[in-house]
Amino acid sequence: MPQAGGPAGFGAPTVPVTPSVAPPMPAPQDPPTLELGAPIVEHHQPTVPAPAPAPALDSLPGGPDSPLYVVGDVHGYLQDLLDGLHEQGLIDAEGHWSAGRSRLWFLGDFTDRGPDGIGVIDLVMRLAAEAAAEGGYCRALMGNHELLLLGADRYGDEPVHSSAGTASFLAAWRLNGGQPHDMERLEDHHVAWLSRLPAMTVEDGHLLIHSDTTAYLEYGDSVDAVNDAIREVLNQGDSEEWWDCFRRMTKRFAFRGEHGAQAAHELLGAFGGHRIVHGHSPIPYLLGEVSTEDGPSGVQITGPHVYAEELAVAMDGGVTLEGEGKLLIARLPLS
Repeated sequence: MPQAGGPAGFGAPTVPVTPSVAPPMPAPQDPPTLELGAPIVEHHQPTVPAPAPAPALDSLPGGPDSPLYVVGDVHGYLQDLLDGLHEQGLIDAEGHWSAGRSRLWFLGDFTDRGPDGIGVIDLVMRLAAEAAAEGGYCRALMGNHELLLLGADRYGDEPVHSSAGTASFLAAWRLNGGQPHDMERLEDHHVAWLSRLPAMTVEDGHLLIHSDTTAYLEYGDSVDAVNDAIREVLNQGDSEEWWDCFRRMTKRFAFRGEHGAQAAHELLGAFGGHRIVHGHSPIPYLLGEVSTEDGPSGVQITGPHVYAEELAVAMDGGVTLEGEGKLLIARLPLS
C-alpha cells in the first residue's frame, strides 16, 4: 500500500496497484462493542500542501446536475487517497481541487491504523474550501472512528461502562488502531471541524451513512433529527452518552443476510432515498467469505459491493487489510 512520503507537493501521483485477494481473517461474528485493533503503522510525512481553514457548513454549492462521488474509509492512508482522487480527476497533480462543480462526500473514518490520519483531515478540510471556491463541494460524514478520536481527546482515561466491563475512550482508541502521532497533532480546529460533521445525508436518492446499522433510527426519524441528536451528544452529552453513541455506531452487517433488504427498506423509509451507501464494514468481512487463518480468502476487491437486493452499496474496500485492500472512490449512481 503506498504511503505518504517524499517532498512537499506530491507531484504526479502513482496509481495504487489493485489487490488480487483480501488477506485471511477469522469469519465475521456478531459485532462487538469494540473493533479489533490493527498493527501500528510507521508515521510518514504528508505529501500535500498545508490546509486552508474549513468553509462554513451551512451553505452548499454544486447542484443536482453536478457529478456525485463518494469515498470509503481512509484510515490514515493519505497517499492512497491522493492517488485515488487524482485518478478520478477530482484533484490535480499538486493535490488541489480540479473537479469544478462536482460533489464529493467522504463516508467517515479518516484516522486510526494508517500512517497519517491528521494529514487526511487536513487534506479534506482544504479541499472543502477549494471546491466551494469552484462552485462544487467536498463534505464528510461522522464515522465511529471520529467519535472515538474525539472521545479519547476529550475524556482520556475517564472510566466508562461497556458491555465488556469498565473501559475508557483512550483504551478503546488504542485498541482500535489509534496512532499516537495523530493525537499529538490533533488541534482545536480539527476538533471543531470533526465535531460538526453530520451523521447522514441524502444525495440524488442515495442515503449516505457511515455504519451499516439501523442504530441511526434510535436517534430520530429524519435526517435532520438524527444529525441534531448526535450533535447534541457531542456538544452537551456526558461521557456515558458519548460512549453509547460510539457503541451504537460500531454495529454492522444490518443489510446482510436474509433480513438485510428489510432492514434497508426500514432505513430508507424513515430517512429517504432509494439506495443506501455506507462504509465501516470491509467488503471481505461483509461477504462472509473470510473463514480461515490458513490461506487467502479468494475475495477479489475490484470496486464497491452492491447487495441487499441492490438496496445497499458497501464502500469500505479494506485499505487497512495488510496492504491487500483497496481504498474505494466511486461516482454515483452505480450501474
